[in-house]
Amino acid sequence: MDEFYLIAKIVSLHSTDGSVRITSISDFPDRFFRLERVKVDFFGKYKDLYVEKVLSEGKEFVIKFKNFSSREDSEVLIGKELFITKEELVELPEGSYYLHDLVGSKVYWKGLFLGKITEVLQLPANDVYVIRGGKEKEILIPALQKLIKSFSAERKEMILNPEEEIFDEEYED
Repeated sequence: MDEFYLIAKIVSLHSTDGSVRITSISDFPDRFFRLERVKVDFFGKYKDLYVEKVLSEGKEFVIKFKNFSSREDSEVLIGKELFITKEELVELPEGSYYLHDLVGSKVYWKGLFLGKITEVLQLPANDVYVIRGGKEKEILIPALQKLIKSFSAERKEMILNPEEEIFDEEYED
């Protein structure tokens, strides 16, 4: 079965021509101007919707889908999530990773298993990895290049730099 990746959610109708307003869940908002189609879940089956037109309105976007020509046609879309396939993902620069690659990854520091990344907080200064496991404590690690020795999306494994002090107090297993 194909993997689908969430990029947006339809939040409301926009105009009488069937256009809908979406909220982006993507780190790459420019992607919406290059979209040709998206996948939408209708009762457990993913259907293709083809994009006719995209407009930007601040942090939100307005999309007009082919064959949705009125408010009545588009009402069924309200609340639906928009997905793309793996092939349609934006290619990331070296050292950057998708959130879905990071979440669930095992994290090690100085040979100790700290836990798994359960969430990535996207904050203004930098992202922060939320790690749970080990001693059932929540550990917050800033997503800084100098703190990460290696990461493998395939193995879902992150090794933190042993040269860097990660904790204010000594971590005991």
